[in-house]
Amino acid sequence: MDIYEAPKKEGGLGNCNPLAYWTLEDTFNYIAENKILHHPLHAKGYPSIGDAKDTIPIPEDGSVYFKDFKFTGDKSEWLGYALERKGRFVGLENKDGSTKTECGIHVDGAEKTFDRDLWDNAKSVQTLESQGDVESLIETSKGSLVVAYAPWCQFCQKMEDEFAKASEAGQVPFFKYRADNNRDFATKSLNTQSFPTINFVKDCKVVKYESEDRSVEALTKFVNEQM
Repeated sequence: MDIYEAPKKEGGLGNCNPLAYWTLEDTFNYIAENKILHHPLHAKGYPSIGDAKDTIPIPEDGSVYFKDFKFTGDKSEWLGYALERKGRFVGLENKDGSTKTECGIHVDGAEKTFDRDLWDNAKSVQTLESQGDVESLIETSKGSLVVAYAPWCQFCQKMEDEFAKASEAGQVPFFKYRADNNRDFATKSLNTQSFPTINFVKDCKVVKYESEDRSVEALTKFVNEQM
């Protein structure tokens, strides 16, 4: 969401979302600086609070906690990208086998904030449908570029055209993998801490593209360097 959302109709009310761009770390910093009351289970190692039967401390030994307005232990266990719900829904799966990330009271599609997938019409960008597809590519590729993305991510949307144009050169195959539905795997196998994450895959090695310059020229240079 944006900080300001204009009224959807004339005479309607707009929305102001002052915390829209805050990270979880921003939130804890604000709590500490202003001595704001927060959930007491943070002091017992729980970064996120769900129901009692499916929520665990992170890590499970309780070595990371937030008490007296300061962290003890490695706070990155809590504050890494998209870890706001880490420790919740442990061992639970949705009917399709994917990891459960909602409590179940939300309607289907409630999380959808973008009305199409990315690179749908880019014939030179191939789709990796599953975790198995990614693993197979890593094992067999002699040179490929893979983007781990989320279609709702504004930064992924902004690079869509340039990535597609770069793929048309045909230097190496270009692939896309929707990673927001399988973040743990993407973090482990595709270096994904944020979206988009671009990797060059060759001979079982996955090399992360570290620059935020996602122009055709920059991507082409990266491919040439890796080949």
